[in-house]
Amino acid sequence: MPNERLRAVMAAGGWTHASLAEASEVDPKSVERWVNLGRTPRRATALKAAETLGEDVHALWPALRQARAARAVSPELVALYDQRADLPVSVFVDLLAEARERIDVLVYAAVFLHEAYPRLNDLLKERAEAGCAVRIALGDAESPNVQQRGTEEKFGHGIESRCRLALMHYRPLAGVPNIELRTHGATLYNSIYRADDQALVNAHVWGVNAYGAPVWQLRRSGRGGMFDTYAESFDAVWQTASPVEGVS
Repeated sequence: MPNERLRAVMAAGGWTHASLAEASEVDPKSVERWVNLGRTPRRATALKAAETLGEDVHALWPALRQARAARAVSPELVALYDQRADLPVSVFVDLLAEARERIDVLVYAAVFLHEAYPRLNDLLKERAEAGCAVRIALGDAESPNVQQRGTEEKFGHGIESRCRLALMHYRPLAGVPNIELRTHGATLYNSIYRADDQALVNAHVWGVNAYGAPVWQLRRSGRGGMFDTYAESFDAVWQTASPVEGVS
């Protein structure tokens, strides 16, 4: 059965099969099947198409309202740890050392890395020299959101001093080819440590320091999964962050 709602929305906005296909990163024949045969695209694709059209995704594809069967374990979940303190720092170091194309770090401070592994900057430089793109986003100590986090985790102004200490550790990397360093003022719900298609995600729990909160290890297995959710979250915060200048 044709999807008349989709057909009407496309017509009102001047969208053709080809133009919507390009914006949604699919083949025009896929869009043709959505319209003429009433096919429902994958959720991630449907969300992108609906956003492009400025329409509610469920209005276009009501079938997506149906609850999907729960999975006992996500195929992208490699491991789950009760708290970050359970992980030796070597887990983080080995993850970053294996990166060949991309390293992304989104934290407030995470000074534990430099404290436990003083060669961290050298490792990041080595990865950058090998062609790996490195992006590091640290919390801005002056940000109200960062200061609020300090209050919530019952460390008061401690988080602000840790952010400044983290910036001191990482600042020598500013200006190094293939390495970008920025500060952000976002409210973080997770810290993210990504290396290519693997990531460690440290949850943020109200009233608990990050070392006492769970960590899940992810490996990307396809588009639109858990891994991509966190990768896109990093990109969104990165766009709001401010570049850090190198040491003069």
